[in-house]
Amino acid sequence: MSFAELQLHPAILKAIEACGYTEPTPIQQQAIPMAMAGHDLIATAQTGTGKTAAFVLPALQRLNAPATGTGRGPRMLILTPTRELANQITDSIRNYGKFMRVKSCAILGGMPYREQLRLLSQPVDIVIATPGRLIDHLNNRRIDLGRLEMLILDEADRMLDMGFTEDVDKIAAAAPSNRQTLMFTATMDSTMAKLAQRLLKNPERITVAGKKTTLDNIEQRLHLADDLGHKNRLLQHFIADITLTKAIIFSATKRDADALAQELHQQGHKVAALHGDMNQSARNRTITDMRRGKVRLLVATDVAARGLDVTGISHVINFDLPRFAEDYVHRIGRTGRAGAAGIAVSFASNNDKNYLDKIERFIGQTLPLHVIPGLEPTKVLRSKTSTSKGPKRGAPSAGRKNYAAPSARRSDSRSDSGQANGAERTKKWSSPKPSRPVTVEYRGAGANRQSRRVI
Repeated sequence: MSFAELQLHPAILKAIEACGYTEPTPIQQQAIPMAMAGHDLIATAQTGTGKTAAFVLPALQRLNAPATGTGRGPRMLILTPTRELANQITDSIRNYGKFMRVKSCAILGGMPYREQLRLLSQPVDIVIATPGRLIDHLNNRRIDLGRLEMLILDEADRMLDMGFTEDVDKIAAAAPSNRQTLMFTATMDSTMAKLAQRLLKNPERITVAGKKTTLDNIEQRLHLADDLGHKNRLLQHFIADITLTKAIIFSATKRDADALAQELHQQGHKVAALHGDMNQSARNRTITDMRRGKVRLLVATDVAARGLDVTGISHVINFDLPRFAEDYVHRIGRTGRAGAAGIAVSFASNNDKNYLDKIERFIGQTLPLHVIPGLEPTKVLRSKTSTSKGPKRGAPSAGRKNYAAPSARRSDSRSDSGQANGAERTKKWSSPKPSRPVTVEYRGAGANRQSRRVI
């Protein structure tokens, strides 16, 4: 199927061709005709499936018809959980609508109110917004959703995880009841189903690339770590590898991301941090620096797991495992973009056993266990419910005096998802040895690495 067969406006087809795209992805093939037909839609798809175009193109198509209402408010509203994802959507609208007269604006936290007020004082076609900042403008009557024709929820599951349920409900209530609503999500559980029941009318359902699927062009590796110091040594091994061109290192909390980035900077690495406490200009500058090669290592929280599209990222390193299993897929999807190969490395200690179990159940496979000679783990991965009283997670290494392990963080320290990191129930795993294939890595001359699988 070609984009022309989707019966899109010639100006949109011209822009798609200018972007170098020839064939729609499966999610685009299914979602675009349904959205253009006016149906409410629930689309379940993972990162990297082309879902942004799946809702941007129908929105642009609809703008070719006269507005159904009057006023200065937007005809289309796209809600997204993070500023990075909002910026990516804004870029997509700019690219796909370059041959149309489309006025769009982004309403995001971390940006000056004065500029946003100026944008909202003018007629606008599409607003891309994060829920929190949009609620501020709604409460102060700075935006009118009275002529809204289409409400789009991107990464809806993530918005719920971040505690935006009430905000989303309030925004939907301020929009006309006869609007069209499109919901895009990576997962669909009972909470999501209840939200869809409240906001959508007789929706069509699309599921592409079920949740057990991860990207085939990404090599996934698991390294067991005894403690924080062991994780640091493993990290040093990988960032010293000349095959690592650019990497995102995921940390559990904002504070940990800053501390780790500072330590790596002191060691002479081109590194920067990225998390939700940074203002938007600083976040944009950091991403631009990485795209230009000024930053080789980006230490980030899950704010970078979705919507961050930087070419040339060879490695994703999960210094801390994600607390939500679906975030693992989004994290590793930052590498292996546009058909390129990528490597996703995860460190796991005994405190991470619960999260590792959930990730492996979610992706439907066991992460291959790798061992680096000289950095072998000395402890067996066990459940938190185990009666064994082995040593606790190690104290911070001498090189990172202010770095606190996620398991020892203060109770008021939260990740960017807004969720407290608490212990969860898990089954006991008392196997004396890891019951999975192990790959032992050898480093030879010229940093060439060979591997041998051991059962």
